[in-house]
Amino acid sequence: MAPPNANSPEVLSEEILAQAGRECDEILRHAQQESESLLAAGEAEAGKIRQEKLDAAHAEAARRSELILATVPVETGRLRSARLEAILEKIREEARRQLLARNFDGHETVIILATEAISRMAGAGFVLKISVADHAAYGGKLAAEIAQRTGRSPLNLTIIGDPAVAGGGVIVQDADGLRIWDNRLLSRLERLWPELRRQIAMRTGLVSQNAPTGGTA
Repeated sequence: MAPPNANSPEVLSEEILAQAGRECDEILRHAQQESESLLAAGEAEAGKIRQEKLDAAHAEAARRSELILATVPVETGRLRSARLEAILEKIREEARRQLLARNFDGHETVIILATEAISRMAGAGFVLKISVADHAAYGGKLAAEIAQRTGRSPLNLTIIGDPAVAGGGVIVQDADGLRIWDNRLLSRLERLWPELRRQIAMRTGLVSQNAPTGGTA
């Protein structure tokens, strides 16, 4: 049998097919390598993006946590202040209730408060306004008792009952009505309350000793 001719169509066709097969294999190999490389790069990029998003989320969570924690002392202080004010207001309302209930010696109270006011006012004539109940009970002898207690003579005192004087005490005005000393117990409570609330809060441990001083009597 004669050997095939190297230039025969059959031989050339086989070589072309073989070359095509080798090139196809090479193309597929390169394509596979490139695909794997692209896939790896994509996974790396996706991992980087995921990590960046996680870091950003952690940073945002930490920021929000810090903001929340920063508001805790402020909110705690606000709630404590509100509670303190509620307690002190309850105490003040109870003091007002006790004054209006008149659970004290109204007679002696009027004498003391009237004497205090007159001792700080110039003049010899004064009008003293007391509650209607006090005036009915002992108004007739108050002028002499107060004059004796002040130690000032002569002293002309006019005692009248006034419905505006609730809770006990007295309103003192000079004869001309130009100077008035409001020594009603409820008025004194309002004037004294800033200092009273400070002392109450300190003695009960509601505030520190460095709390500011309130008003004066």
